[in-house]
Amino acid sequence: MDAERKSIPLQLELGDKESEGIYSNLAVITHSSSEFVIDFARRMPGTPKAKVYARVVMTPPNVLLLMKTLEQNLAVYEEKFGKIRVEGLDDSGKSDIGFRAS
Repeated sequence: MDAERKSIPLQLELGDKESEGIYSNLAVITHSSSEFVIDFARRMPGTPKAKVYARVVMTPPNVLLLMKTLEQNLAVYEEKFGKIRVEGLDDSGKSDIGFRAS
């Protein structure tokens, strides 16, 4: 049992195209009972359209783990650099710009 629990170091391979990254200022999230689909898009100011540059499909347990990991990383970031301020975000966490829940 202990042999099964030993973690193996993960080696990530990052291709040239992926290493450039993408910029996204909009995410659209949809889901079914078995998966979440996250579309990362970019919307330019004053335009009615947004273009999707990446789509990530994940299982619900992996989305939960991603959320928890993001929360932990945000806490570390804010501890090091200070609280993140978002224009248009009220104390309830609701936003009228950028990424938001619908």
